[in-house]
Amino acid sequence: MIASSKSVEQIKNEQVRLTRYSKNPIISPIKSHDWESKYTLNAAAIYLEGKTHILYRAQGKSGVSTLGYASAKDGVEIDERIDTPVYKPRIDAEVDGCEDARITKIEDTLYLFYTAFKNGMTHIAISTISVSDFLQKNWEWSAPVIISPTELNDKNACVVSEKINGKYIIFHRTNHRIWIAEEENLDFTDGRWIQGNILFEPDDGKWYSEKVGIAAPPIKTTDGWLLIFHGLSKSDGKYRLGAMLLDLKKPLVITDLLDYPILEPEAPYEKSGFRPDTVFSCGAVVIKDDLFVYYGAGDSTVAVASVSLEKLLDALKNSPYKS
Repeated sequence: MIASSKSVEQIKNEQVRLTRYSKNPIISPIKSHDWESKYTLNAAAIYLEGKTHILYRAQGKSGVSTLGYASAKDGVEIDERIDTPVYKPRIDAEVDGCEDARITKIEDTLYLFYTAFKNGMTHIAISTISVSDFLQKNWEWSAPVIISPTELNDKNACVVSEKINGKYIIFHRTNHRIWIAEEENLDFTDGRWIQGNILFEPDDGKWYSEKVGIAAPPIKTTDGWLLIFHGLSKSDGKYRLGAMLLDLKKPLVITDLLDYPILEPEAPYEKSGFRPDTVFSCGAVVIKDDLFVYYGAGDSTVAVASVSLEKLLDALKNSPYKS
């Protein structure tokens, strides 16, 4: 066998990775706001009417998570930030917080999937709002509905932006794995729970050896559904971000997967904070030709990084992964 003459640094430089915004973090705690005085993190994002709308998780002294709102016309520079929560706990199952939201547009409705937290248990909750109310900042959210079994810890959920083969596709994480559920409708008021099948699981030989979960809701491309995901390593305890492509018609089929992370904790604001060595995303948008990924840095601030969508897709299609 002939050993490669390339250094680790050369190989890393050839990999397609996210580039951090030079003015990160873009959202930090505001000490004078009790509800967001300690941490701002793990932001959902959606691009509507020419700007990125960001729903970020916030915590103050109470330790209860709520959601704040900010926006950025260019995807990176915050031009508006509301000084009160736009979403907060309303039912008993989320009395200890509403965490790590993801948001998806289906027709004229926005679907908010988030983690409802109570007494150490996590369940998936859904609430909706019309696009018009959201844009007008009339925060008329529907009553939240829990869709996870009572005895099961479940989190990191979203719905795909369109039906596939006549079914709604819901991603979620339980038992440290990414699951996909197929649903006839999104009305869970009848008390049914989501179930599904495993899409992806930790691998002892990889950087995602302990946990995996989705980051942003999948983005439709001509090459497949682009799914950014997070992984936790047993060996060093770091959260990183990776990328995969799913078949457009069969989302349980992974067609391409990068064997390296596209973002890992390296910047000072990622290596410090409430949970050091963490980059954790809940939202991403495409603006022109670039993918912008919003992420919690050190579980303490919100940052953003970007990459050419074409370059990322090319890297995925040329990956050695075989489904």
